[in-house]
Amino acid sequence: MIKNNLYHKIALLWLLIVSILLIHSGYLLLNKHISFSTDILALLPAEQRDPVVQKATDHMFNTVQQQVAVLVGANTWQEAVRAADAYTTVIHTRPDLFQSSHMISETTPNNYLDIFLKSRLGLLTLRQQSELKTQSSQYWVNIALSILYSPFSGPKFGTWQDDPFGLFSGWIQERVQETPVRPRDGKLFIADKNHAYVVILLHLVKPAFSMSNQKAVMPVLEAAKKAAQRAVLHTDIISTGVVLHAAFGSQEASHEMSTIAIGSLLGIIILMSIIFKSFKPILLIGLSIGIGCLGALSLCWILLSKIHLLTLVFGASLIGVAQDYSIYFLCSRLGTDVSVSSRELLNHLWPGLILTLTAAIVGYMGLALTPFPGLQQMALFSGLGLVFAWLTVVCWFPIFIKPQTLKSTYLAKFFDISLNYWPVFKLNKSTTLISLLFCVFVIIGFSKLTVSDDIRSLQNPPKALINDQIKFSKLLDAPTLVQFYLVRGTTEQIVLQREEALKLELQDLINKNIITGYQAISNWVPSERLQTTHQNLVKQKLLFNISDVNKSPLEYLADKIGENSVWVEHIRNHLLSNSVILTPKIFLNLPISEPWRFLWMGKVGESGEKYASIVTIKGLKNYADLNQLKKIAPKIPGVKWVDKINEISSILGHYREYMGWVVLGAYIAIYLLLYIRYRNATWRVMLPPAIASISTIAILGIFGIPLQLFHILALMLILGLGVDYGIFLQEKSKYAWLTVGLSAISALLSFGLLGLSTTPPLHAFGLTMLIGMAIVWLILPCFRNFEERK
Repeated sequence: MIKNNLYHKIALLWLLIVSILLIHSGYLLLNKHISFSTDILALLPAEQRDPVVQKATDHMFNTVQQQVAVLVGANTWQEAVRAADAYTTVIHTRPDLFQSSHMISETTPNNYLDIFLKSRLGLLTLRQQSELKTQSSQYWVNIALSILYSPFSGPKFGTWQDDPFGLFSGWIQERVQETPVRPRDGKLFIADKNHAYVVILLHLVKPAFSMSNQKAVMPVLEAAKKAAQRAVLHTDIISTGVVLHAAFGSQEASHEMSTIAIGSLLGIIILMSIIFKSFKPILLIGLSIGIGCLGALSLCWILLSKIHLLTLVFGASLIGVAQDYSIYFLCSRLGTDVSVSSRELLNHLWPGLILTLTAAIVGYMGLALTPFPGLQQMALFSGLGLVFAWLTVVCWFPIFIKPQTLKSTYLAKFFDISLNYWPVFKLNKSTTLISLLFCVFVIIGFSKLTVSDDIRSLQNPPKALINDQIKFSKLLDAPTLVQFYLVRGTTEQIVLQREEALKLELQDLINKNIITGYQAISNWVPSERLQTTHQNLVKQKLLFNISDVNKSPLEYLADKIGENSVWVEHIRNHLLSNSVILTPKIFLNLPISEPWRFLWMGKVGESGEKYASIVTIKGLKNYADLNQLKKIAPKIPGVKWVDKINEISSILGHYREYMGWVVLGAYIAIYLLLYIRYRNATWRVMLPPAIASISTIAILGIFGIPLQLFHILALMLILGLGVDYGIFLQEKSKYAWLTVGLSAISALLSFGLLGLSTTPPLHAFGLTMLIGMAIVWLILPCFRNFEERK
């Protein structure tokens, strides 16, 4: 027992600690030093098995994270240009937020072609390689004459003598076909059947997942959109970018956080005012909860330096748990004789208070054991909040709540008396029948239960964003960035050679119309071995008469146009001088390489497979064909198929099973903890949350709701809260049933609101809590001792 003087010193010490934490929290909030992350992937574990795969995934994501692509379309090109100019005028007013790169010079190709011209003898398409091996000399002479005399023979790069057989022109045109975007009137142009579009590429100056940046960026983008629509009626604006999805998630999470907090607080105020008919208990409960939340915020920031927004949303549900300690003390004070001081009452309540806190912490430890950074934050935030709220109750409530402060109300007495009319299970025919029906219900529910670990189920973007993304991908034939091939090798050249082997396999899928194409650095920079092979092929088939029987196509061509051997030698030497080997370093330094730079990872280690690149897939027709793409990788050394969606979904499934065992372990740990005090009556505390958890899973199965990781995580909290309520009843204090009722109703309000969330993880968590806690509350009295009822 703590003496009065020591107790007051502890209360003052707690006041000092709380003051420091509150000042720190206020400083962080008022000076906007807190940065809340909104990246949903931050909730997920990092790839542990292959660091290069994780690096490749991060590399792919970072290439698009800061980009916003906007298509401004109209019925005619002139109208699209006018609308785009109005759009960019608004964007240019905020150079602190955006860097625009929508302008392009139509003479730009001439600036980089010199580099390719020096290497053109080694640059051939697959079709050109095949034709060189199979077509006759006359075929190539006809092509050269067609290019020379026909005004519609296609674009020419340099003079006719630079590329008489059109090999380099054909290679360049194939490269151009990798994107449908074209330069036009100093802008980027693309069109469909109905609209001509100006492509505007924006680069965010600040991080896309910064909430403050999102709040600044979104109004500017909206203002630019309205300006374009004012300039040209019926302008079609298609926008895509990570920041758009992040901003939507932030807005929804902020709205839900305020809704949950305000809804829970109102529920508590109404309940407490009806039961206690005094605002003092309400203020004290609010004080304990406020200290819990702000103290947790302060310490989490000190320990982590970055907090996910969903951590705060989840922390808002802390109200449903932290208030249990306050309600337990207040209801016990209500049912205790005025001759007993509040400090003496606290000594009576110590076992129950300690056990309830310990059980709750064990529940949150289940979250902390996961490798999910976001869930670890939630566990830390909630655990610290509970400890702060608990300490506030034990340190201050006995001082502020005097024996005469609270007076029993009719409703409080009626609620407590109602426990006497609650049925109690005992060994008889009725209980046996109920048990059999329950088993049938569980068997039916579990037989219909399915599971879903798809990462895409964790996000619920608005339909408008999804539609824009689909339109954008179709118009630009954009590759997927979450499914790709990772190509590794000991040298850069080996990486390029393995890319080329991979592309030969992919060509078969293109022929089968499974994909439309691929993107790879080797499209622009063939391996040194392949460039040398190309050069030798051109020399043998076009420039020299290797067999000494017939003339070479170049010599036949000279005869056709009336040139002699001097001209042949001059052209031959001119073409042979363009045999410089093109390397990734040379290409990546060119401005034209910018759209493809993300494909080249370069050096990724110091030993083994030191270099890596990425090959992306375009136009996958059916996701069921992903398995065919996966089967190609093992055929080629150093190639790995990366499907981040499937990979993360597998991780979610693994940890769903893992957390199931953690929940089971928590039941065993808490049972052993409670057995020390309750002995053979421990099952009466543990069985209600166990039945509620099993029933909740069965209900999910019956209603066709797939089981997810976040359902399992909610079962952990059902255990913690259910044990709290069982402890309250086992401690046999007056108004214990009132304590359980008030706590359960408040928890149902908090977690019920989570169940209304549009954020799928929170919705799954809240729905499970809503069902589970309602069942715990309803069946808990049925497991109390029958003799106690009498």
